[in-house]
Amino acid sequence: MRYGFLRHAILTLALCIASGAAWAFDTKATAAFVYDVNTDTVLLGKNADAPMPPASMSKLMTVYMAFEAVKSGRLTLETKLPVSQHAMNYKGSTMFLDTTDRVTVTDLLRGIIVLSGNDASAVIAEALSPTGTEQGFADLMTKRARELGMTQSTFANSNGWPAPNHRMSMRDLVTLSQALIRDFPELYKIFGETSFAFDNRAPKNVRNRNPLLYLNIGADGLKTGHTSEAGYGLAGSVVQGDRRVIFAFTGLNSEQERSAEAEAIVNWAFRTFSEAQLATPGQILAQAPVWMGDTKTIGLTVKEPLTMLIAAYASTAPKAKVTFQSPLLPPLSVDTPVATMTIHTDGIAEGRSVDLYPAQSVDTGGFGARIGASARYLMDRFMTKLPEAS
Repeated sequence: MRYGFLRHAILTLALCIASGAAWAFDTKATAAFVYDVNTDTVLLGKNADAPMPPASMSKLMTVYMAFEAVKSGRLTLETKLPVSQHAMNYKGSTMFLDTTDRVTVTDLLRGIIVLSGNDASAVIAEALSPTGTEQGFADLMTKRARELGMTQSTFANSNGWPAPNHRMSMRDLVTLSQALIRDFPELYKIFGETSFAFDNRAPKNVRNRNPLLYLNIGADGLKTGHTSEAGYGLAGSVVQGDRRVIFAFTGLNSEQERSAEAEAIVNWAFRTFSEAQLATPGQILAQAPVWMGDTKTIGLTVKEPLTMLIAAYASTAPKAKVTFQSPLLPPLSVDTPVATMTIHTDGIAEGRSVDLYPAQSVDTGGFGARIGASARYLMDRFMTKLPEAS
């Protein structure tokens, strides 16, 4: 019977970098998460998985589900929806809708995204709810969030109105933001609109509250939030060159502090880190023993070019740990991953894991290879006193 154990190989990936020190961003936020999309790199995590009151940033989930309904044809952008008394009764930031209105989905989406309309969110929620109620839609939001990988999000309403069990983590907000950008590239453009004057009803509420949209730094979304419980927060996305950075934070004390923090995070993310290619397909990063194959060892490599962010002031080269079940059992295909490499770089909040593949295919060996493998197994048991595998 084949024996197996996890083997770890510690590697130092060769890369010329400057000397010095890289320091994590000292955010004032209660919780924050900063993510570089292109390189799948977490730049900053502070209480990133803690469920927090998200305020109006939770409207992003309502928008996501509305976008899904439009994409599937359950709604059209021209569909007109009625306004219930429940939706009309919402206070705070609103479109000033009333029960005589029939509002197009396009206007409601702009009302949510640009004006942060609590009433507009409730109208969309009731239209898509399996029960016809906002609570029914909130339950559906929670279910859909789990399907998107948002494990720390629970919704009590469609708009972030304060409720004890209405919570999202900053990591979940970034996951949701990335899904909006990825899944609905055309509809997502609404997030970049800076103003929307619905029927001239609210002349004091026509400008998008996202401060990054006015700085000419590549911002194209997403959503601010504020309640007395949550403080001031923002889920943002910025594109500069080929890089996109998405982030979320909460718990600041004022609009001014929120604006300053958002701009500082963007400056830090783009100025402190640059992309570097660490490995290419075919480059052997580790060797793994093979059990009863037509070769005794096989080189491990990446399937795609491996590009990562490197801090400008990093003091050490990237370190990588390769983990695989040893020995590998043929047949082995160049298209099937057999190992995981986790890379840590100075100044980056979390390590990144990538799959490793055999550099060449390996077939099952002949009779001689099996005899030799059995002999090596018996010798290994004798020398190391390994217990019988089960």
